[in-house]
Parts: sequence; C-alpha cells; structure tokens
Amino acid sequence: MERRQGQGRRTTPRRIAGATPAAPRHGLARVLSKLGVCSRSQAEKAVREGRVSVDGRVVLDPERPADVARQRILLDGVSVGEVKRIYIALNKPRGIVVSAADERGRDTVYDLLKDAGLPWLGPVGRLDKASEGLLLLSNDSAWAARLTGPGHHVDKTYHVQVDAMPDAALLDRLVQGVVDEGERLAAKRIALLRTGEKNAWLEIVLDEGRNRHIRRLLAAHGIGVLRLVRVAIGALPLGRLAKGQWRHLDEAEVALLARS
Repeated sequence: MERRQGQGRRTTPRRIAGATPAAPRHGLARVLSKLGVCSRSQAEKAVREGRVSVDGRVVLDPERPADVARQRILLDGVSVGEVKRIYIALNKPRGIVVSAADERGRDTVYDLLKDAGLPWLGPVGRLDKASEGLLLLSNDSAWAARLTGPGHHVDKTYHVQVDAMPDAALLDRLVQGVVDEGERLAAKRIALLRTGEKNAWLEIVLDEGRNRHIRRLLAAHGIGVLRLVRVAIGALPLGRLAKGQWRHLDEAEVALLARS
C-alpha cells in the first residue's frame, strides 16, 4: 500500500511574518503579587476565598492564567489596575524581623506600620534581625526588582562596629574577598571611620548582597560584628530618620533610586 507523502508526520503551525508573539500569561496569584496588590501567599488565599474575579467571573484557582492588560481583574470589587504605588523608607531597629509573619512570634517591620493605613508593601531587599538602618518597602514590584536584581549592582553603604583594630592590610584583604560556603564575599569599598580602645567603626560598601554578607566576610578574618547599620541605598541616605520611623519617598527619590 502506497503511503502518502507527509502522512503521519507531526506539523507545527507556520508563523506569519511580522506577527507579534503573544505576551506571556501568568497564574492569577502571581499576577496580583507582581502588581503589588498583595504578597503571593495573600493572593493565593484571596483567590481561594472567592474574593477575586476576572472579567466578571469569580476565579478560585490561583494558577489560572490571567492577563491584566487584556482582562479586568477585581480584588474585593476593586480593580487591581487602580492600586496606587507607594514607596517608603523605614529605619529598622535592631531585633525586628523583616517578614510579613514570624513563626516564632517575634516583632516584624509590619508591626511598625500596622496603624499607618498603608496598602500591602513588600520589603525591597533584606536586613537580618541583628542589623538596623535603612529599609525600603513598596508595592511596585518592577521598581523593587531594579534595585535588588543581581545584574543591577546598586550600592548599599553600611557603618559597622567591629571588635578589632583593623589595619590597612586587613582592609585590602576585605576588598579582595574570600570564598565562603561556595560564595565569593567581598566589599566593593571599605574605609576606617574611627577607632576606640578596643573596637573600630568601618564604612563598607557592597554592590551585591549575599545572605549575612558582611558578617560572614568579617568572620572569615576572625572579626566579630558589634553593630551593623545600613546608612544608604544608592544615593538615598538614611539621614535623620529616627529608629522605628518611616517616611514616603518623593518622586525625585524614587526616580533617583531607579537610575542607580
């Protein structure tokens, strides 16, 4: 029996010249979190509770594909496209956790904001519990990604009190860096600010942030951290913002950070 040419072969549709590829569609919960409406876990919970509708129909599956550019998405009856972008700077005190909730019941940065009447905001980067200083929060996920993405290298400046009296050779070694747990840790710049009888203050600038980067870098040289304060992100200084207090960034500051 003669077989027809092409019979049984799998073919793919031909792409029309000049056609624009369709924009990628993401799950509904991810769409809500990327828009800065709420966190990913909060979005999943809201969808399952029936609080989200797409083009007039309630959706209960957080992974159902959605496209905010083509569909009308409402959360609790409010269009997600109408969310106002908020950008704030907060002076995080030592002992406060940067998390929406803590399984051990510790105080979080959101406890400092609970009576402020703000929408959901996500932290732009992290500070560990023992660290303090400038922390940014926003519901603009695209802006946050420009500040925290590994390819952007935004400078972050820290003042660090150490339990040693470092000399110039040690400062050079901190800039040269070390490999710790398979990660290269180094300071972009470092300077001695002042010294006491048994300790000193350093200014350390990083353009990338590993987990506990500075503490691990110093520990590799036998140096302990007594205090660690982030005093600037890009060209934005902590300034005179009191501990535990926050303020809105103005338009110029938001744009300045985005250009960093």
